[in-house]
Amino acid sequence: MAGEPQGGCLFCKVVAGTIPATIVRETETTVAFRDINPQAPTHVLVIPKVHYENAGALAVGAPDVLADVLRETQAVADEEKLDSYRTVFNTGAGAGQTVFHVHAHVLGGRGLQWPPG
Repeated sequence: MAGEPQGGCLFCKVVAGTIPATIVRETETTVAFRDINPQAPTHVLVIPKVHYENAGALAVGAPDVLADVLRETQAVADEEKLDSYRTVFNTGAGAGQTVFHVHAHVLGGRGLQWPPG
């Protein structure tokens, strides 16, 4: 069920503390940790502690938590001293989503070209 921890979800396990992660920030509703396959000098994932498959589902089911996720992307950028950065939500396998627990990528520390990939 949306919002409930999913036993097979990698990010639910990070939230539960059963899978290690390099956590950079944690709030009541979010966890931010370094990506294990960074695509930029700074590559941090910000996830809600509740399980929703993607940003759209989170926006419908818990819009206040989606706002918390976005607020934390800014907090991560501030702590990492990023003058500019990119926030990315991938939705669906065709867009590169590999873990189906909504997460925002905070990317910075180098020039980020447009269009991406």
